[in-house]
Amino acid sequence: MASSGIVLRELDGVDHVLLVRTRDDDSWTVTAGLIDPGEEPHDAAVREVLEETGVACRVDRLAWVYTGPPVVHLNGDQAQYVELVFTCSWLSGEPFAADDESTDAGWFPVEDLPEMSPHQRARIAAGRALGPPWLGLGAGLDKAGET
Repeated sequence: MASSGIVLRELDGVDHVLLVRTRDDDSWTVTAGLIDPGEEPHDAAVREVLEETGVACRVDRLAWVYTGPPVVHLNGDQAQYVELVFTCSWLSGEPFAADDESTDAGWFPVEDLPEMSPHQRARIAAGRALGPPWLGLGAGLDKAGET
């Protein structure tokens, strides 16, 4: 299973989201990572945010649950992950590339995001949505207008 933290913060009256630029393909993404054995999914989201950006946050709610597409790892292993996306609030810290997986981190206005994949934009939309968690990959992409 994997966990994502959509960290939201208001700066100068404008809603911002925390993003990282990945080292492997130079793309902007939300923070995410695998859940460690014995770890609670919401704790994994908080841990990943801190490890990747140096930002402390709290989880406010589960935003989206879906099964991601199949992936093939560098060693040839094939996997498919259940993804849990959490809406989080900023508590403290200013973002920086805090691990070797990222080259940059920062706050971006949610209405003026850098170029990113539809899947990443959908995660942010789910994190900002009100109501019950979105269920399913296709349904979530549809709700986000990313199909």
